[in-house]
Amino acid sequence: MSTRASAARYARALLDVVLQEKIDPQQVERQLEAIADLFTQHPDLQKVLINPAVPVSGKRGVMQELVGRLAPATPVAKLMMMLADRDRLVLIPDLVAVYRARLMDHLKIVHADVTTATPLSADRQAQIERRLAELTGRTVTMTTKVDPAIIGGLVARIGSTVYDGSVATQLETMRQRLLQQG
Repeated sequence: MSTRASAARYARALLDVVLQEKIDPQQVERQLEAIADLFTQHPDLQKVLINPAVPVSGKRGVMQELVGRLAPATPVAKLMMMLADRDRLVLIPDLVAVYRARLMDHLKIVHADVTTATPLSADRQAQIERRLAELTGRTVTMTTKVDPAIIGGLVARIGSTVYDGSVATQLETMRQRLLQQG
């Protein structure tokens, strides 16, 4: 089983426990991020914790110290200790990503990447967010970028769905139709 699939099982179980025990799932996300950030900021720590040559008891001791400071007596602490005991700490980065995706799905929030030819005003950005929320039936968080190559209009990507209202695409579609006719 891939690490992503294993991480998905743990993330699903963690979110289920958090919701069942009525714990703030966003606080749990922050705790997971704090632990994952330690791996990112301290690559030597990560190397030790995922190294199969390091005894599980040593990894457990290190994780016990870390979670004691970052997330004491929480489902995150229990999960981290379980991962240490099973020598599965390598899953932490994927676990955070999968948990975040499941949490956003639970909260009915989607993320949209919007590309425009020119920068958007705050009013226009809010208007696009509202329109995308109507299309998806979910709350939309949005990041924007500028790409003059699209000439005008916008391209919005939500997950694997692309809403392409760019002038460049419309011109290309017209060009293809003219070539087919002529």
